[in-house]
Amino acid sequence: MPRYPGYMNAVLFDMDGVLVDSEDYWVAFQREDILPAAVPEQDVDVAETSGMNYREIYDYLETEYGTAISREAFVRRFAAAAEEIYTERVDLLEGLHDLLSELEAAGIPTALVSSSPHDWIAIVTERFDLEDSFDHVISADDIDAASKPAPDVFEYAAAEVGVPAEECLVVEDSENGIEAAARAGTLVVAYRIDAHGDIDRSPADEVVDTPAELRAAVLERTDRYSSH
Repeated sequence: MPRYPGYMNAVLFDMDGVLVDSEDYWVAFQREDILPAAVPEQDVDVAETSGMNYREIYDYLETEYGTAISREAFVRRFAAAAEEIYTERVDLLEGLHDLLSELEAAGIPTALVSSSPHDWIAIVTERFDLEDSFDHVISADDIDAASKPAPDVFEYAAAEVGVPAEECLVVEDSENGIEAAARAGTLVVAYRIDAHGDIDRSPADEVVDTPAELRAAVLERTDRYSSH
């Protein structure tokens, strides 16, 4: 059962793995390219860094394991991968434009909240005609704070939207993202995707498996005037 019985007054969407199906590609990139290059002597589970800002991934790997490549080389690899993934590979969440239109009609503010930098987010919003679809577009780069699973980015997003965190619904897919949203005090809908496998989704209030289930979960908790 949801922790918060009332309707939610804002919806915060993660980008990677929710709005676009990029996590399959990012997981493959990290598992096959960046982790073997950065920590070749270690067997690091991709789930350890999923949802983190890529710069903080380097810091994490350096602190926990020691790295075999420079920060500059690490960043270059990530930037090149992002360009290819977002321009050539990803698809948009089915029905997203309609869902955002329904939320707008219901007077529910929305935000895109991502650990990715703004230039990566811009590739996605421009490619899929989303530039004016969200009330706020927020990158973890906007704040000088800890990355997911720390709650900072969602606390910041709630403040930017002007809605208390406990009245915000967050849609997340990664273990770190789900934990971050729960720690921020939001209501969390976890979108299950194959890329993450059997991660811990227990902090979420609801787990959905399809775009249709995601849409229904969001509208059920936000639209006061219709039944879905």
